Amino acid sequence: MTYFDAASSAPLHPVARQALVAGLDEGWADPGRLYREGRRARLLLDAAREAAAEAVGCRPDELTFTPSGTAAVHTGVAGALAGRRRAGRRLVVSAVEHSSVLHAAAAHQAAGGAVVEVGVDRAGRVSPQAYAQALGEDGEGTALACLQSANHEVGTEQPVAEVASACRAAGVPLLVDAAQSLAWGPVAGDWSLLTGSAHKWGGPAGVGLLVVRKGTRFAAQGAADERESGRSAGFENIPAVVAAAASLRAVRAEAAAEAARLRGLVDLIRARVPRLVADAEVVGDPVRRLPHLVTFSCLYVDGETLLHELDRAGFSVSSGSSCTSSTLTPSHVLRAMGVLSEGNVRVSLPPGTEEAEVARFLEVLPGAVAGVRERFGAPVAEAAPRGEAPEEDGERMVDALGRRCPIPVIELAKVFGEVPVGGLVTVLSDDEAARLDIPAWCRMRDQEYVGERPAERGTAYTVRRTS
Repeated sequence: MTYFDAASSAPLHPVARQALVAGLDEGWADPGRLYREGRRARLLLDAAREAAAEAVGCRPDELTFTPSGTAAVHTGVAGALAGRRRAGRRLVVSAVEHSSVLHAAAAHQAAGGAVVEVGVDRAGRVSPQAYAQALGEDGEGTALACLQSANHEVGTEQPVAEVASACRAAGVPLLVDAAQSLAWGPVAGDWSLLTGSAHKWGGPAGVGLLVVRKGTRFAAQGAADERESGRSAGFENIPAVVAAAASLRAVRAEAAAEAARLRGLVDLIRARVPRLVADAEVVGDPVRRLPHLVTFSCLYVDGETLLHELDRAGFSVSSGSSCTSSTLTPSHVLRAMGVLSEGNVRVSLPPGTEEAEVARFLEVLPGAVAGVRERFGAPVAEAAPRGEAPEEDGERMVDALGRRCPIPVIELAKVFGEVPVGGLVTVLSDDEAARLDIPAWCRMRDQEYVGERPAERGTAYTVRRTS
């Protein structure tokens, strides 16, 4: 098996394994006690905090270890909002934040707060100007802003430094979710809070970090005790913390060389996939992106089925597609970007990935996609020559109600060649993914997407044949 899902969880770094074992031997005692074993545990914890703070670019007393990256996000958002309650109740987030940030925002909204969502372009990037505008006049009423350093699904890097400057000018603290980028370097800009997750950089699961810079108003919420500055309750998992800090330092030492090497492999995937697989769309910013991650979507493909096919072929990848058994709605990231969601594959290369492994993936992928398309009865070619079509008046209706992606787009493609140039095809669908996938199909086929309208059941999506 070849593991290509490092963005979900990176393989444990060898240094992390060694540090974990050492931590189990030496760091099992209570670091709050004054006897020998406690002092030894405290030394390990303090050394880990200093190492992590150096990698992040903050003071050791600004950094708190948490039980996970998600816990760090919720603690950071809730504490910052509570600390700035007098400033206002507005929380500003981007539309492509990790679900942990969006869940924290939903909790704030449920408690009576306001949430402003800033949209992104087709590459998944926010506009600093739009973000500054969302903060309000001089930041009045805004308690906190959140922006990820790089997107977890498509790899696009966000303009954190520019947004941080706008937040600073407006007097609004900025929380940066840096889970995906910390392995590659510190986060630039004058941010106020930062979160990370050790298993994203090759550390053990169950360790997150929260940085609250001095001068940032913060009032910890929820369970509390005297540990970790009162911001993360409970006995510290010192062996895991030691392993997390050691692995972060180790991956940073390797980052420059590994980033250049993996970026070349990702460039190869980005260039080859559209040539090898018909009707495939590579998404995310092609330049301002993480070095190890690439995402693409394929027309007429069920994402879950494609992942199973690739798994059988020996490749572990992930997906932001709507076509999974766990959800019937598209990925919120792909939806915000307005790109094709069906048949979505995210490839994130772990350190040490060889070019031969990428070459084998590119050999396997076309056959896997073709097999899934054949299983779903997808059209192999246009049903009629472009520019020539049978004469037919009126509007062609396709009933795809009750059928999930990729079926609505497949049914559209099957009948499209039968309508004349200038003719219309309307697809009736109650699948949320169709709202993204039908316009994406039009864009990829150079056809006109007329629009959508409510129907008695579901939604009617209309397309005009232009060639």
